[in-house]
Amino acid sequence: MAQPVVLIAEVLSPATREALGPDFDIRDVDGTDRQALLAALQDAHAVLIRSATQIDQEALDNAPQLKVIARAGVGLDNVDIAAATTAGVMVVNAPTSNIISAAELAIGHILSLARHIPQAHQSMRDGQWKRSSFSGVELFEKTIGIIGLGRIGALVCERLQGFGATLIGYDPYVQPARAAQMGVDLTTLEDVMARSDFITVHIPRTPETTGMISDEQFALAKPELRIVNASRGGIIDEDALVRALESGAIAGAGLDVFVNEPPVDSPLLSAPNVILTPHLGASTDEAQEKAGVSVARSVRLALGGELVPDAVNVAGGVIDQSVKPGISLMENLGQVFIGLCESSLVSIDVTVRGEIVEHDVSVLKLAALKGIFQRIVSEKVSYVNAPLLAESRGVAVSMHTDPDSPAYRNLLEIRGVLGDGSSVSVCGTLMGRHNTQKLTEINGYEIEVPLAEHHIVMMYADRPGIVAVYGREFGEHHINIAGMQIARESAGGEALSVLTVDSRVDDEILERVAKAIDARVMRAIEILEL
Repeated sequence: MAQPVVLIAEVLSPATREALGPDFDIRDVDGTDRQALLAALQDAHAVLIRSATQIDQEALDNAPQLKVIARAGVGLDNVDIAAATTAGVMVVNAPTSNIISAAELAIGHILSLARHIPQAHQSMRDGQWKRSSFSGVELFEKTIGIIGLGRIGALVCERLQGFGATLIGYDPYVQPARAAQMGVDLTTLEDVMARSDFITVHIPRTPETTGMISDEQFALAKPELRIVNASRGGIIDEDALVRALESGAIAGAGLDVFVNEPPVDSPLLSAPNVILTPHLGASTDEAQEKAGVSVARSVRLALGGELVPDAVNVAGGVIDQSVKPGISLMENLGQVFIGLCESSLVSIDVTVRGEIVEHDVSVLKLAALKGIFQRIVSEKVSYVNAPLLAESRGVAVSMHTDPDSPAYRNLLEIRGVLGDGSSVSVCGTLMGRHNTQKLTEINGYEIEVPLAEHHIVMMYADRPGIVAVYGREFGEHHINIAGMQIARESAGGEALSVLTVDSRVDDEILERVAKAIDARVMRAIEILEL
């Protein structure tokens, strides 16, 4: 019997080949040679790539036997995940391979900003000796702000402890006790901006975090502030950063990531007191080797028909066919759940009800955690690292199953307790021949809403005229309401309203509507890659 063909399309470490083992027909191709790649894909069961090889619809059309695309790294911009999913091809990456490298690069940027190391080096290369031009500052007894206390942020904190600095942090999804364990005083974003001598950013880029640090935040900063972003481009508003640097509102910036990469013609290239690197967060020998070995193991699992923890689009193998549709639903419920949380998580309880529990449904707990944490951490989230992310934040996670599901054939539920003592719960189910995903409950209020990319959830005192008020407010701002459902416990009591809208709603509009109807809860919920 012929061995499965594994195609290596870019240079990977020898350890990657060793991790694949002797069970495959390993072939090499230059992934940047398009015609050679398309020809080689005809026989491939798996392809291993880095960042230079494009696996798009055309490539998939030329790969009739392809089962898995393995990206030896974190980013997946060069893979058409939607097309791969439609084709039934698993996509895997190495979500934790670069976390140490990324943390160390952030430290390198901080030190370079403090001591002008790149500029002093260039001056020496130019034949100059300008000691007085490069007087720097110490980290000792300075205040360093860490925005995002996930795994990379925690590693940065650990490394900064030895400098004798005061660490403060902002992360709305981390409990103060967990931050204290890291040696970090948890506070607000505004306080971090106002107090810090250095700031380093380690959060994901989402609609909520894009442009999170802009003119308003720089206006709070000390003129001595030096800020580093080795996380995701766009979290710091680049135009606002240039204005802050040119005006002297802050002292310097170090960037490894950009809105457009490479940042051709960007004003950052000529801005004063800025250190730029070309997205080097994962560019170490160790990170590349870890990434190659990690995806090689995933390829072995995928082609062996086993569960692949690092799959980003489908979980494979031993999962029963009746369970698989619930994976996507549970991930999306996780996103709705975290969108409703207004303080840090203390515990998460996942419950699966109905006939589905006759099978192994443990992957649904992983899917719930993946959905929750992909909205709040900077690193890529997979089935393997999601429980570790919960553990690192001190979040207790439990799972229960119950064969009894009175209202629906199967029902999936996520319930959580928050740091302020409140609780949040969401339930959902799959309906019809096409397994339509529906939201069936929020915080005990029964509804039946098809999941969509954009929802607005409101809670307010039930009284006449409220729908007209928020309908008018949204209409004036060209927010089209595609669907609406209202639930209440009793007339005149509290009501829950869930809207499906066609576009993202700005926070300013939400605040205006909340004030107009005196809403207790007003949250915009966005579901990524629905």
